[in-house]
Amino acid sequence: MPQNLRSIASLCLMAIASCIFVPASLRAEELPALISHDGHFQFQVDGKPYLILGVQINNSSTWLSALPNVWRVVDTLPINTVEAPVYWEQIEPRQGQFDFATVDALITQAREHRMHLILCWFGTWKNGQMHYAPEWVKTDTKTYPRMMNEAGQPIDVLSASSDNSLHADIAAYTALMKHLKQIDGQQHTVIMMQVENEPGSIGAIRDHSAAADAQFAKGVPAELAHALGKSGSWHDAFGAEADEAFQAYSVAKYIDKVSNAGKQVMALPTYVNVWQRYPFADRIPGSDYPSGGATSNMLDLWKATAHTIDAYAPDMYSDDVGTQRKIIENYGRPDNPVWICESADNEKYAQLFYMAMGHGAIGLATFGVDLTDWNMQKLDQVEWLRQNFAAMLPMEEQLATWAYAGHIQTSVETLGSTRQVLDFGRWNAVATYGTYRADHRTEQPSGTEKHQGRLLVAQVSPDEFVVTGADASVSFQLGSKGNGHAQILRVEEGRYEKGEWVPLRIWNGDQTDFGMRFRHSPVVLKVKMGTY
Repeated sequence: MPQNLRSIASLCLMAIASCIFVPASLRAEELPALISHDGHFQFQVDGKPYLILGVQINNSSTWLSALPNVWRVVDTLPINTVEAPVYWEQIEPRQGQFDFATVDALITQAREHRMHLILCWFGTWKNGQMHYAPEWVKTDTKTYPRMMNEAGQPIDVLSASSDNSLHADIAAYTALMKHLKQIDGQQHTVIMMQVENEPGSIGAIRDHSAAADAQFAKGVPAELAHALGKSGSWHDAFGAEADEAFQAYSVAKYIDKVSNAGKQVMALPTYVNVWQRYPFADRIPGSDYPSGGATSNMLDLWKATAHTIDAYAPDMYSDDVGTQRKIIENYGRPDNPVWICESADNEKYAQLFYMAMGHGAIGLATFGVDLTDWNMQKLDQVEWLRQNFAAMLPMEEQLATWAYAGHIQTSVETLGSTRQVLDFGRWNAVATYGTYRADHRTEQPSGTEKHQGRLLVAQVSPDEFVVTGADASVSFQLGSKGNGHAQILRVEEGRYEKGEWVPLRIWNGDQTDFGMRFRHSPVVLKVKMGTY
């Protein structure tokens, strides 16, 4: 064969081989995804279960000058995810001219610090206002009109009825997604996108611009009316909540188009975070919280409108356990996962993660965790977070798997509650809170102001449980479906390493005879029960 033909043949064989034998490091793994089954949810990264144990940095911390003070904290915490904002005004300072230098630095540094990222798009909305829109949007109110209040005055919110604003937001967001696909399409440092931030309006319940009034006068759109079983005018369908419902529909439709445009480029999961309207009654939309957000009273409407949003995530800034539980129940629905994407950064929120996991949560992130002199002043401010997540991080894949199967139950201490029973069928896990005498036998009622007792129990086989917690005690008893007399066969303290249980020591005697007691710093136990 002539030399030139041999060369051509060799090149052809190399090309064929390159299509077959692609190094694993160069193959694009599956995109992160949110899956569901029988009302349970699981977040997956590279095809594996993933539990988000994260922090969200402060609003103005995604800048080159601030990032060192982010990593100073992140490096001390047992977490796997950082939520970081990306600002419209940052990436498109002049219309059509994009600057991704800070985004590139953020992703590069996240890889260096072995962190995954969730990016929060601060575009049309941030905290129910428009403060992160670029200057060229803010100053051109004719092209990018503001909402109008009932008095016909403009407010500091872009109109959701403006196609110009929508198209400008889509152009910026899709440019970001194209850039992410180019620089992160293989590695998946970025695992999820938050589309806008606490959307809705502060300053008016609904938009009274000419365009919005014309849409309002047409009544409830047919698709929404069919989905919700309503008809007629907005007032006919929603009564006293008509204006808020119209605003919610307008915002949801707008954000769904932004989300969908981004997914056409790179189909990362998307979510919307929600400024809550607690304490649930006598709250004024547009004043006490942004009108039109996916609050619990508008969640069905959002679900019927924004079809490309994968999750609605409550922001949690109430330290009342009852309120926290109610919010988790409102959002932990068969069609929506529990995902606490923001919570406050003090020890009163230590129980929140446990409550969320009891509802099969896909994750939790604490807000404002960096040393940029806004929320945090010193590293030990989040010691409670470090204690919670230190026990969880080595087994985050297992926790995500058990939660998806519905095998996790949790208990948290509340004022006056000294005993709670978790029913696992054959076995009951009995959680006990309070103080004890030196002989371990006499329970005293819980009576301190800091009720941070918490317990997580996962059933990993019919007679085996993995347990962790703090300021609590647990014992196992035969339940309604059990027979015989209960006995502990083995209690191991240990941890998971690369998916395998590694025992460190066996608990017995004082550690088990009167219940397995967890002190202030959580440890992980594997408990095997039996009968005689």
